[in-house]
Amino acid sequence: MSPLSAVITYAVLLLGAVITVGPFLLSFATSLKSPQQFASEGALAPPDPVSTVNYARLFAERGFGSPVAVTAQVVAVLLVGQLLFSIMAAYAFARMEFRGRDTLFWIYLATMMVPQVVTVIPLYTMFTQLGLRNTFWSLVLPFVFGSPYAVFLLREYFRGIPEDILSAARVDGAGSWRILWLIVVPLSKPIIATLAIITVVTHWNNFMWPLIITTGPDWQVITVATAALQTQYNANWTLVMAATTVAMAPLLILFAIFQRHIVNSISLTGFK
Repeated sequence: MSPLSAVITYAVLLLGAVITVGPFLLSFATSLKSPQQFASEGALAPPDPVSTVNYARLFAERGFGSPVAVTAQVVAVLLVGQLLFSIMAAYAFARMEFRGRDTLFWIYLATMMVPQVVTVIPLYTMFTQLGLRNTFWSLVLPFVFGSPYAVFLLREYFRGIPEDILSAARVDGAGSWRILWLIVVPLSKPIIATLAIITVVTHWNNFMWPLIITTGPDWQVITVATAALQTQYNANWTLVMAATTVAMAPLLILFAIFQRHIVNSISLTGFK
C-alpha cells in the first residue's frame, strides 16, 4: 500500500469513527451540562464546569433507578430462559432422531419471517384475558422460551461437533442428557457466549412490547422510561441525555468486558 493510499484509508476510518462515536460523546457531554449552560452555549461546547445535577435529578426526583432495576431483572430472566430452552431445542433438532424433525424445524424457523408487529395484538389480547397485563410475567413470557434465531444458531453449531465424540460417550453409557450438558455445551462455549451477548443487547433495548403491555411506573423498563422522559421534558435535553447515557452505560461496560467474545460473535454469525 502506497503512503497516499494509507493516508486516505486512515482518514476514511477516522471519519467513520467520528461519525459513529460522536453522538455518544455528545450525549455524555450534554448530560454533564446544566440547563442554563446548554441554553447559553453551543451544542458542541464542552461542559464547563462539569455538573452532575442531571443525574441527581434523574434518580432522586424522577425515580430512574426503578426502570433500571426492572430492565436488569427482565434481561437476567430472559438470558437464563433463552439459553436453557434454546440449547435443549437446538440439540433435539441437531442430534436426536424423531419423525418430522426437519419439517418441524423449518416450520419453526419460518416464524422468523413474521414481523413482531403482527403478533403484538394477539399477544396483548392473550395477556389481558389472563390478567397478566402490566406484570413482570407479561414482559418475560413471550421471549423466555427461546427464539427461532437462537435455535437455528445453536443447531448449526451443534451439527458441526464430530459424531465420533458423541458416539464414544454413548459407548461409555452416557445418555442424551449427560451428552448435552457435559460434552456438547462445554464444546459450544463460543456460540453460547455469542447468543448470550445478542440476547442481553436485544432485550435491554426492547421497546415496543414493554411500551404496549405495561402502564405506569411499576414495571416500566429503561427504554420506555427514557421515551417518556423525552415526551414529558422535551425542552430539558440535559436531563434526557443523562437518561440515555445511563441506558447506554451497561452495554458499554458489557462491550469492554466481553469485546473478544463480541468480535468472535461477528465471525460466527456472519455479520459484516
